[in-house]
Amino acid sequence: MIEIKDLADRRVSDYTHVGEPDWVRERGLFVAEGRLVVCRLFETSINVHSVLVTGAALAALSDSLDPDRCPIYVCDQDTMNRLAGFNFHRGCLAIAERPPAIDPLERFADARCLIALQGIGNPDNVGGLFRVAAAFGVDGVVLDRTCGDPFYRKAIRTSMGSTFRVPFAKIDSWLATMASLSDRGADLVALTPDPAAATLADFTRNRRAKRPIILMLGAEGPGLSKDAMAAATTNVRIPIRADIDSLNVVVAAGIALSVLSDPARVSESASSATRLNGPRPQ
Repeated sequence: MIEIKDLADRRVSDYTHVGEPDWVRERGLFVAEGRLVVCRLFETSINVHSVLVTGAALAALSDSLDPDRCPIYVCDQDTMNRLAGFNFHRGCLAIAERPPAIDPLERFADARCLIALQGIGNPDNVGGLFRVAAAFGVDGVVLDRTCGDPFYRKAIRTSMGSTFRVPFAKIDSWLATMASLSDRGADLVALTPDPAAATLADFTRNRRAKRPIILMLGAEGPGLSKDAMAAATTNVRIPIRADIDSLNVVVAAGIALSVLSDPARVSESASSATRLNGPRPQ
């Protein structure tokens, strides 16, 4: 445990850049913030460069932080705020090394369930989708180049550290990769609010359950591209009220994965839809 009192201490100079995502990314690093997220970081094999904590955070994390694994720098709240350049009240930061990029066709060759993201730039949605993926045991995430960075500080925080646990690939050849995975026997399922699409319940009842599934999700507003929709094995929708245009992409992914991961929920979701759209009780 190393006490830091001087803002000019070179050992913590990287923490002056935690608010500069380009600087952090160009050096192959990422920033984890908050006690729970840093705890989950230490549960992985990711190379942690260092941790910066206040005394209160150190006391709360004493069973999780490993000073043999990396330096643990301790400072007061004011010093942390001045180093970070903003009022960082969570009292715990870590800087770690980005894991190497993976080849989706090699890593996900035996995957049973993946989610594929196109054009989703909002870090809250990116982080939320990783949290949903972890919750339902998704094997991995494939992102196109226009998606937000899963290792951006805000995305990590929203994911509650799930970006450390769910493997992902961010690639230029997103559509070509989807086609290759489909050629290997996976169902490409495009989630859309289009009323002409099959309902999630109908698709789940009729699909061949042993085939791997890739749930394709697009940004709120534009949705998936026409090329992505055309490449899909099936276009699927979640029935909602006619006066509501769509669901948040994280909510929609959670509903879809809940049903796809447990076909027994199909009848439950169908009953819920009937109650939602049926006559109001008198």
